[in-house]
Order: sequence, then C-alpha cells, then structure tokens
Amino acid sequence: MSKADKLGVSASFARAQPVGVSSRRAAIAEATGAPTSGMVPPSEVPIEALAHNPFNLREDLTELEELAQSLVSRGQLQPLAVATRMAFMEAHPGQTDGLGRAPYVVIDGNRRLAAAQLAGLKTMHIHVNDALSASAADILESALIANVHRVDVAPMDQARALQELVDVHGSQAQVAKRLGKTAAWVSQRLTLLNLTPSLQEKVDTGELKVEPARRIGRLPQEHQEAAADETLNTVAPPRQRAHPTPTVNAVNAVNAPPSPPSPPAPPTPSTPRITIATDTPETIADALTAHLTPDDLKAVTELLLLRL
Repeated sequence: MSKADKLGVSASFARAQPVGVSSRRAAIAEATGAPTSGMVPPSEVPIEALAHNPFNLREDLTELEELAQSLVSRGQLQPLAVATRMAFMEAHPGQTDGLGRAPYVVIDGNRRLAAAQLAGLKTMHIHVNDALSASAADILESALIANVHRVDVAPMDQARALQELVDVHGSQAQVAKRLGKTAAWVSQRLTLLNLTPSLQEKVDTGELKVEPARRIGRLPQEHQEAAADETLNTVAPPRQRAHPTPTVNAVNAVNAPPSPPSPPAPPTPSTPRITIATDTPETIADALTAHLTPDDLKAVTELLLLRL
C-alpha cells in the first residue's frame, strides 16, 4: 500500500484531483490545505514561511554577521530559490524534520535566510520553482555549485565543495564540465586539500596566501612545512642607495658644472601589484581570488556593486 493510500484520500477528493497531480501530492494537499494549481506563487513572504533545506551543508551557515549587516543596509539583492513544501515532501518523504509548518523550503539561499533571521528581517523575496526539489543528489549538487560560484567563498570551503562534487560525478573533468570551467581550474583549487591540516588552517586564517599555498600543495606533505616557513619568512630585499658617479680627476670635480639632480626614484609600493589579463570576467575573478584574502574579496565585491 502506498503512503498516499495510507493517508486515506477520499473518493470525492480523488475525483476532484487536478490532471497531472500525483496521488501523493493530492493527499498532501488535502492534509495541509495547500492548493495544487490555479495559484500564482508569491514573490515575497514572511520569513516564518521559509524553512531551511535539510540537505544544506551545515558549515555553510556560519560567520553570518557581515551578510546580515549587508541585508539591513543594502537590502536583498537576489530572491531565494525555493520549492513548495508539498513538492519537497513528495520528493523527500523522509526529510521533513526541521521544516515545521513552513509552506516553502529554501533550495538555494540558505545563508541569506540565516543572515536575515539573524538581522531580524520580517519578509524575504523568493522565486518558486518546484523542479528544484527533484532529488537529494540534485539538491546537494545545487548547494555545492552555489558554494563554488560564490564570490566571497573562502578558498578552503571552495576546495571542499569541489571535492564533494568530484565524489558525486567521479572525476575532475566531469565536474569541470558541470561548472563550465576547465579541468585545470578545478585541479588548481583542489591542490589546497593536499596541504597538511596546519597549513590548511593557515589558509583559512589568511596567514598563508592562496597562490603560494596552491604551489606548496603540489609538494609531498613532508616537505610542505619547510616550504611554507620559507614563504612566510621571505622578506623583500632592501632598496639599494644610488652611488654618485666618480669624476675623472680633481680638476673635473672643481671646474665641471654641477650635474642636474637625479629625478626621485618612484616609491616602492607597499603591496605587490596584480597584473590581470582583462580578456574574460573569469580570468579577472581567478586572478583576484589567487591574490586577495577573503575579506579583501568581500570589499572588492561591495565596491563593484556600488558602481552598477
């Protein structure tokens, strides 16, 4: 006996069931009072109407203070992608813990929902798409891909998300195809996972920059600590003072007209310049990610948004 049958769908309800609606969905609709058709989904709902996706990565819901402040000061720039509770329950009958009575389940945008809850927002804009609730694997993949493409994602978090996608699809080449990236792009970012745990922590804190960390990740682990120490302890060589050109003899020194003063040397920049080949947005994003800390990337993102 199906679960829909166990719910006891009445004969009159079965006759009234809309064409194209499964018996399970019709049973859930009868139990919850949710319509199956004829309703235009809302574009804005109370925050209590939204439930977190049970398949969402728990570590993705941390360090939300900055995002909460941004939602308060600048508002919500992008709607949350959600599925109706009915569609989600039909696709995942065993994954209802934590949904409460919320009529919508957030598929993409769980960090923004958590930040909005932290900020005390009353409503959020949504885009309803029941096709997003298709399967657990699809939902997990959507969450992972969203993590990979986030501008402000930490390098180690991006690498972990990529590795989970590799586990799902079986190869880096398949993941690259799914993301619209090159296999080299995926491989370069996965090298961070080859680092020792202590070096991964230094990447997380920003003590070890991403570009040298990726180079070190290609070394055997027994050589990585020494290479990292060398990188962290490297000091830029001091500027050499210019020496005056000696004169041929004392007569020249006395009688020769004074030479014009040398132009001042350009100041040495306190931080290295980043050379970016501006052929594609992806190239620019890759270069910035390789050279900047997560905090710097967030600052650049906010500045770019202000110029739109």
